[in-house]
Amino acid sequence: MSEALGKLQELNQLPIFPLPIVLFPNELLPLHIFEPRYKKMLEDIQEGNNIFGISYFRAEEAVTSNRPPIGSIGCATEVKEIQRLPDGRSNILTIGLARYVIERYVDCSKPYLIAEVSYFEDDEEDEELLKPLADEVFQTFVKIAKMAHELSGEREKMPEIPPAEPQILSFLIGASFNLSPEEKYKLLQTRSTSERLSHLSEKLKEIITRIETTAKTVKVAQSNGHAGRKIEF
Repeated sequence: MSEALGKLQELNQLPIFPLPIVLFPNELLPLHIFEPRYKKMLEDIQEGNNIFGISYFRAEEAVTSNRPPIGSIGCATEVKEIQRLPDGRSNILTIGLARYVIERYVDCSKPYLIAEVSYFEDDEEDEELLKPLADEVFQTFVKIAKMAHELSGEREKMPEIPPAEPQILSFLIGASFNLSPEEKYKLLQTRSTSERLSHLSEKLKEIITRIETTAKTVKVAQSNGHAGRKIEF
């Protein structure tokens, strides 16, 4: 059991914050809390464990319902920092802990949703098959980071990117992409680390191709648009 799941083991009911975004485990998310019901939620969780759930709630669903559907996937998140504003609003920084399935909603007097949830992680896979894929994705990601750093012209040395366990790595890399909420939700639902890593591997290869094309364009532009060829007058 992961450290995150251990933290959630006794917490089978969660305050639910429906949002049109998807949060991954280990992903940082800043939020601005201004609605009275969520100000109350923040106040309540501070008396306990500082944990609530973020559930993806599509704009079209909000037209006919006020809650994410039963069976939908979300991510439990922990409040790490709070900045209180004079007018009662708050800026908070949260970090994703683990995924959950909404089993049912709990009737209560709270102004916000509370759901009974069950937590899950990826299915176990053959480590001998998974590790080479994770290593390949990690090295490709590092290569892209270095290429982007060089293209930016930044003189400071690029900070080292530490490796991570395959499941965590897949979410950390997934969070670095500017994915649509729908695509991100599919990755959140996926219970296969190798499937998620394979999807990200294809994305990374596309990015490398784009960066290499950009680098060639920059090189040509720096050589007066003639790629070093002699210019005839």
